[in-house]
Amino acid sequence: MKLKIINPNTTQSMTDKIGQCARAVAAPATRISAVSPRMGPASIESHYDEALSVPGVLEEILAGERDGVDAYVIACFGDPGLHAARELARGPVLGIAEAAMHAASLIGSSFSVVTTLARTCNMAWHLAERYGMKRFCRNVHACDLSVLELERPGSDARRIIAERCRLALAQDRSECIVLGCAGMADLCEEITDIIGAPVIDGVTAAVKMTEALVSIRLGTSKRGDWARPLPKPYAGMLAPFSLG
Repeated sequence: MKLKIINPNTTQSMTDKIGQCARAVAAPATRISAVSPRMGPASIESHYDEALSVPGVLEEILAGERDGVDAYVIACFGDPGLHAARELARGPVLGIAEAAMHAASLIGSSFSVVTTLARTCNMAWHLAERYGMKRFCRNVHACDLSVLELERPGSDARRIIAERCRLALAQDRSECIVLGCAGMADLCEEITDIIGAPVIDGVTAAVKMTEALVSIRLGTSKRGDWARPLPKPYAGMLAPFSLG
């Protein structure tokens, strides 16, 4: 099985970390490629960032289809371009917010999300509503850390995130924690030990879910919403995205 993990931002150190976490849980026969697009923002912390990350994500999906990739994971908690990616891909495409929230709903009756900047909290709430997870989501908490601070050596990010997770459990009386950034993927086990409750990282959850879907021969339905886009010309810098 060929599984492509797309980090929609262009920070290579984060992509490398995401790839390591994915390979740690993948089945021996799963070949993981973790990539950043050649174009896009260094981090995604706004609707503007998210919108400008989508062309790079779709370019990687198109390349994966040419290379015979079996499934994809979009490794950003905003799940940017998820529905458009599903239109292009034959196999499953999972976003890490979608995967993490569904996994949390299977192991607890409630969860809290702990994310980076406060400005992204409403974005997480919108995703919970879209995925039918709002009834499980007790609250969304911000650590007031930028995404790139997670990559800075000597940052106090690990302690701050762990403390915010502990506070979220106490305040919300939730049963597990969803980490709201792919850059937190390596913190799962450590924070689980600290707070004594399950902590879900969407990267690893999405990897195992995509493996399961591929193993039972399920791909993306091409009837209705996720049918392949109609061929038409695109102008300007988007001309290479024209489909034949």
